[in-house]
Amino acid sequence: MKKITPKHVCHVIHERDEDGYKNQYGKVLIIAGNEMYGGAGIMAAEGAVCSGAGLVTLASHQVNRSSLHARLPECMFLDYLDTHHLKELLPSFDTVLIGPGLGLDQTAYDLLLLVLSESSAEQQLILDGDAITLFAQNQLPRPNARLIFTPHQGEWERLKSLLPETDDPAEFAERLPAVLVLKGHRTRVYTPDDDVWQNVYGSPAMATGGMGDTLAGIIAGLLHQTEQPLDGLLAAVFFHSYIADILAKKRFVVRPTEVSAQLPEYLKIFSEMTES
Repeated sequence: MKKITPKHVCHVIHERDEDGYKNQYGKVLIIAGNEMYGGAGIMAAEGAVCSGAGLVTLASHQVNRSSLHARLPECMFLDYLDTHHLKELLPSFDTVLIGPGLGLDQTAYDLLLLVLSESSAEQQLILDGDAITLFAQNQLPRPNARLIFTPHQGEWERLKSLLPETDDPAEFAERLPAVLVLKGHRTRVYTPDDDVWQNVYGSPAMATGGMGDTLAGIIAGLLHQTEQPLDGLLAAVFFHSYIADILAKKRFVVRPTEVSAQLPEYLKIFSEMTES
């Protein structure tokens, strides 16, 4: 088992080119947040924006538009009930994240089915939160996109029912195939190539609502900023816990939005370590 360490991360986060522009740092679509759980979508979007994604769009319930623009004006908004517009725009994104605070109703199901059916082989597709439950409980098509699951332990118990003959995360990732980010005190990442990576950071101060939504957003934001998408994913898992551990030295609880707020500073520090 390989470790996700500062030494590894500092070799994959590079300083930006002087002539860099927003389109080269990733176009991210986040489909998240129903009427009740709008904060989940906003926290995921904040994670993506603060991790440096070039363009981020949140497709959410209309009631969340004002809150998003008040909190995060850098993020664009789509009404996720306008599925015609959503389908039209879907091919223009490098990365799609679906699930945080989405719910389990017919609307959520239809949105997930749309994304699974219309995503392309060139895209990264992250299933988080409610999208994992919907995918596990229904006979849904396997997407053409490169698939990433980000379950906590309860969601993993539901997800592994897709392959009832095994409860081994490594075998699951290989056979599906998909990257599996199994969240926990020491989060593990399983790849279809039979690699297993373990995070070396994490704190009980992170045990608060929205932390997983934020991680999913950070993953979405970093996938297109490293030479290999897996490097961006591993860096996201690292920074999410590394920053929280530093904050936890002076805090009993660390809020997810505090982690996002610190991301630009620590990405800058590690990018300079790369060049030194």
